[in-house]
Amino acid sequence: MEMSTTEKRNTYEIAKERIKHGVEQLGLPLSVYERLKAPDRLVEAAIPLEMDDGSLQTFLAYRSQHNNVMGPYKGGIRFHPEVDRDEVAALSIWMTFKCAVVRVPFGGGKGAVACDPRKISKQELERLSRQYIRAMAPVLGPEKDIPAPDVNTNAQVMAWMADEYCQIKQYNDFGVITGKPLDMGGCVGRETATSRGVIHATIEAAKVMGVPLQGAAFAVQGYGNVGFYTAKFLVEQGAKLVAVTDSTGGVFNPKGLEPDALLEHKRQTGSVKDFSRCEAIKAKEIFAVDCDIIIPAALENQITREVAQIIKAKIIVEGANGPTTPEADEVLKEKKVLVVPDILANSGGVIVSYFEWVQNNYRYYWPEEEIEKRLQQKVVEAFAYLYDYQCNQCSNGVTMREAAFMYALQRLAEAMRVRGWIK
Repeated sequence: MEMSTTEKRNTYEIAKERIKHGVEQLGLPLSVYERLKAPDRLVEAAIPLEMDDGSLQTFLAYRSQHNNVMGPYKGGIRFHPEVDRDEVAALSIWMTFKCAVVRVPFGGGKGAVACDPRKISKQELERLSRQYIRAMAPVLGPEKDIPAPDVNTNAQVMAWMADEYCQIKQYNDFGVITGKPLDMGGCVGRETATSRGVIHATIEAAKVMGVPLQGAAFAVQGYGNVGFYTAKFLVEQGAKLVAVTDSTGGVFNPKGLEPDALLEHKRQTGSVKDFSRCEAIKAKEIFAVDCDIIIPAALENQITREVAQIIKAKIIVEGANGPTTPEADEVLKEKKVLVVPDILANSGGVIVSYFEWVQNNYRYYWPEEEIEKRLQQKVVEAFAYLYDYQCNQCSNGVTMREAAFMYALQRLAEAMRVRGWIK
């Protein structure tokens, strides 16, 4: 099962390619591409941080604000050692399209700090989080730009950030950030929202592909928050988890894996590797597993052309942002694999973030059952009209990703036209 992957693509260039391709397919004016190909604003800051030993380190931080024709910029903040401005710009573009696809009144934003949170203490992490907000406060606000958690950030980090913003403003304005703890105006169900959205998208994809979920074999790449809860909820639907990988390796068992036990193993050892009664596999070998459904829930550019050629699954549901390269999409299209694109599949996070923002503004909070009902309705409706758009309103051979970008482009182009942004 051993394989290698050498294809490396710039995520920002990929995002621009997808926009240009969609504009050409729809016959839209070139001005649409020109307006959407780059962020409205990309703030870069050098954050000085006093470490626990008294030394000073400087971390690069970013906030990309892509397009706000539909509403305030919206997007998570990730802490990762390999993040750069191109990645942040690309992610902000995907957020614009994601919001347009699922019809929430936000534009696209994204933030990041180039750091490894595993190598800094909790006290240093808090200081870094607060310093980020101090650096970015002039461009943030509940009607301007609303951050949220992303890779290696969580509700606690959002609490520090929201508190810092409120201290700067000298009044509580919790709507500036979503994904907060419940006691700071957070939303019930936010921690699992992305995964629940992935599940609803997977259920709908299985229906149209004629794959019964009961007994369906699936594999998950990445076993963080999204990967774990997706695996747990899909097993509850009757599917069978047969393989999981993280950045260090993975495990395979055709008889099935128990999600909670695997998570406990990862908590104790730091990895899913060496889980009992399993065959060891390398990180990228997850895509060669014989299964019905693959859920990439890690980072960008994981499914390259080479990887796509060995995929046996009928359905790919993108829990991560940008996991599939354009070259891989062409291979998967030829193989008739249904790829549910990231801008639909993992939209649960921004949908529930929207609910949290609405509740913060109204100072009125819905029960979890209401949140789940509204989330399911949003994702199922979005899947239905995108699948219909793909099958009935696009030319033959258009993938679901292309249909999603085309649908979003039409909405964005019309909004920009009526506001006078383009001719």
